[in-house]
Amino acid sequence: MADKKDFYELLGVNKQASADEIKKAYRNKAKQYHPDNNLDDTATAEAKFKEVSEAYSVLSDNDKRAAYDRMGHAAFEQHGGGGTWGGGGMDMEDILSSVFGGGFGDMFGGGSRRRGPRRGADLSMRMSIKFEDAVFGAAKEVQYTCNDQCGTCKGTGAKPGTSVENCKTCKGTGSVRSYQQTMLGAMSVSSPCSACRGEGKIIKEPCSACRGQGRVRANKTLQVTVPKGIEHGMSIRLEGKGEPGDKGAPSGDLLITMQVAPHKLYTREGTNLHLEIPITFVQAALGDEISIPALDGSEVKHALKPGTQPGTVVKLKGKGVPNVRNNRVVGDLLVKLNVTVPTQMSDRQRELLVAFNDEMGEEYKDHKKRWFDKVKEYFK
Repeated sequence: MADKKDFYELLGVNKQASADEIKKAYRNKAKQYHPDNNLDDTATAEAKFKEVSEAYSVLSDNDKRAAYDRMGHAAFEQHGGGGTWGGGGMDMEDILSSVFGGGFGDMFGGGSRRRGPRRGADLSMRMSIKFEDAVFGAAKEVQYTCNDQCGTCKGTGAKPGTSVENCKTCKGTGSVRSYQQTMLGAMSVSSPCSACRGEGKIIKEPCSACRGQGRVRANKTLQVTVPKGIEHGMSIRLEGKGEPGDKGAPSGDLLITMQVAPHKLYTREGTNLHLEIPITFVQAALGDEISIPALDGSEVKHALKPGTQPGTVVKLKGKGVPNVRNNRVVGDLLVKLNVTVPTQMSDRQRELLVAFNDEMGEEYKDHKKRWFDKVKEYFK
């Protein structure tokens, strides 16, 4: 046993670990290496599973652990496979039951190792929609290619007129049991049946359309309802529209992630919309009635107050975006008023502006001076 790994190292605990710590470590390792969770490499997983189970069987027993701490693996060599420690055959389920409170199947969802038909895989795709569709919702059509249930055999994989039979090797259980002599005695281990690949069923006459797979590639077209208020990057889930399950098992889901195109005028922040509108200096100074376009195509009249300052934000309640989870809650449209400054003027226009500035008097000029004084004071 010189080449055997240290039992404490196998479980990932130190020599001072308590019984509860050892039990918890074994629980995690057993789940990690259980063959049902490692169908791509069951042989390696079973070997690891046996090692950690053997380690736990020793370290969970006070007498065995004390002997192991004194002599290591040599403590068990003289007993010829564990005769002194109880002898006879030991089923791995007996070890597992002490940790998981039940038999071999209690831990892994059933009393057998049968894999059985698997649920279909989920599919994902992206959908590009307009800004308005995300706000107000829309009905869209999507097309995609995926595996679909074979229409010839209805997903069974068997030729029409024939039936799927129980595997004679495992008698329909999907697992076979082997026995191995260890230091703990004869230990039995369940593993997926190689004849039926753990399914418990055999197809003698496969369907010619799908070659016994129960699935074929197909182009699909679906009508999708885009909910009001959905945001860029959000997904909607269509149950049962993914890959079909294995031989009659439930289908997976289709997840569609929304890619929302930007708008030329509006931007969005949560359930609020933002819009910038230009107004003239005269409108800002004297006041005016302006029309504000809403995203739904309507126009809202708004009275500008005399002396409206650049950057003023006007809030239009309820003209924003519906909450995607509660459409009765609608955000606002926030309109920022930008005062436009002419870039080209005639001589006459410049003369009028200079005259206007002079006409404003010292109070207007002092207002500007006081602002700069505040800035200077701040930076002192």
